[in-house]
Amino acid sequence: MSRGFLAFGEPSMTISPVYLRRDKAAQHVRDTWGLPCSPRWLAKLAVVGGGPVYRKAGRTPIYAPADLDIWAQARIGAPRKSTSDKA
Repeated sequence: MSRGFLAFGEPSMTISPVYLRRDKAAQHVRDTWGLPCSPRWLAKLAVVGGGPVYRKAGRTPIYAPADLDIWAQARIGAPRKSTSDKA
Protein backbone atom coordinates (compact mmCIF):
# COMPACT_ATOMS: atom_id res chain seq x y z
CA MET A 1 0.00 0.00 0.00
CA SER A 2 2.87 2.38 -0.76
CA ARG A 3 0.85 4.62 -3.09
CA GLY A 4 -2.08 5.20 -0.76
CA PHE A 5 -4.46 2.86 -2.59
CA LEU A 6 -6.76 0.67 -0.53
CA ALA A 7 -7.32 -2.99 -1.19
CA PHE A 8 -10.91 -4.00 -1.89
CA GLY A 9 -12.88 -4.15 1.35
CA GLU A 10 -10.16 -2.41 3.37
CA PRO A 11 -11.61 0.38 5.55
CA SER A 12 -10.48 3.91 4.75
CA MET A 13 -9.02 5.96 7.58
CA THR A 14 -9.62 9.28 5.81
CA ILE A 15 -12.77 11.34 5.65
CA SER A 16 -14.10 11.54 2.11
CA PRO A 17 -14.53 15.12 0.87
CA VAL A 18 -17.94 16.56 0.15
CA TYR A 19 -18.44 18.03 -3.30
CA LEU A 20 -21.14 20.47 -4.37
CA ARG A 21 -22.88 20.82 -7.72
CA ARG A 22 -22.96 24.27 -9.29
CA ASP A 23 -26.25 25.37 -7.74
CA LYS A 24 -25.12 24.43 -4.22
CA ALA A 25 -21.61 25.79 -4.90
CA ALA A 26 -23.03 29.20 -5.81
CA GLN A 27 -25.26 29.09 -2.73
CA HIS A 28 -22.23 28.23 -0.57
CA VAL A 29 -20.36 31.32 -1.83
CA ARG A 30 -23.41 33.55 -1.28
CA ASP A 31 -24.21 32.19 2.19
CA THR A 32 -20.64 31.87 3.49
CA TRP A 33 -19.02 34.96 2.00
CA GLY A 34 -21.94 37.23 1.10
CA LEU A 35 -20.62 37.57 -2.45
CA PRO A 36 -22.85 37.55 -5.51
CA CYS A 37 -22.54 34.21 -7.28
CA SER A 38 -24.83 32.23 -9.57
CA PRO A 39 -24.58 28.78 -11.16
CA ARG A 40 -24.54 30.39 -14.62
CA TRP A 41 -21.63 32.62 -13.65
CA LEU A 42 -19.66 29.63 -12.35
CA ALA A 43 -20.38 27.88 -15.67
CA LYS A 44 -19.10 30.88 -17.61
CA LEU A 45 -15.95 31.08 -15.48
CA ALA A 46 -15.31 27.38 -16.10
CA VAL A 47 -15.11 28.23 -19.82
CA VAL A 48 -13.27 31.56 -19.80
CA GLY A 49 -11.17 31.05 -16.66
CA GLY A 50 -10.93 32.92 -13.39
CA GLY A 51 -13.31 30.71 -11.43
CA PRO A 52 -12.77 28.28 -8.61
CA VAL A 53 -11.08 24.92 -9.11
CA TYR A 54 -13.60 22.24 -10.03
CA ARG A 55 -13.64 18.57 -10.89
CA LYS A 56 -15.94 16.51 -13.05
CA ALA A 57 -17.94 13.47 -12.06
CA GLY A 58 -18.89 12.21 -15.48
CA ARG A 59 -20.48 15.23 -17.13
CA THR A 60 -21.27 17.00 -13.86
CA PRO A 61 -18.92 19.71 -12.57
CA ILE A 62 -18.41 19.50 -8.81
CA TYR A 63 -16.72 21.87 -6.40
CA ALA A 64 -14.99 21.27 -3.06
CA PRO A 65 -16.08 23.82 -0.43
CA ALA A 66 -12.42 24.49 0.45
CA ASP A 67 -11.69 25.44 -3.20
CA LEU A 68 -14.73 27.75 -3.22
CA ASP A 69 -13.54 29.40 0.00
CA ILE A 70 -10.03 29.98 -1.39
CA TRP A 71 -11.46 31.50 -4.57
CA ALA A 72 -13.97 33.70 -2.71
CA GLN A 73 -11.31 34.94 -0.31
CA ALA A 74 -9.04 35.86 -3.23
CA ARG A 75 -11.85 37.99 -4.72
CA ILE A 76 -12.04 40.21 -1.62
CA GLY A 77 -9.79 43.25 -1.91
CA ALA A 78 -7.79 45.09 0.72
CA PRO A 79 -9.56 47.49 3.10
CA ARG A 80 -10.04 51.02 1.78
CA LYS A 81 -10.98 54.31 3.40
CA SER A 82 -11.92 56.10 0.19
CA THR A 83 -13.05 55.29 -3.32
CA SER A 84 -9.93 57.10 -4.55
CA ASP A 85 -7.60 54.63 -2.78
CA LYS A 86 -5.55 52.51 -5.17
CA ALA A 87 -6.12 48.76 -5.06
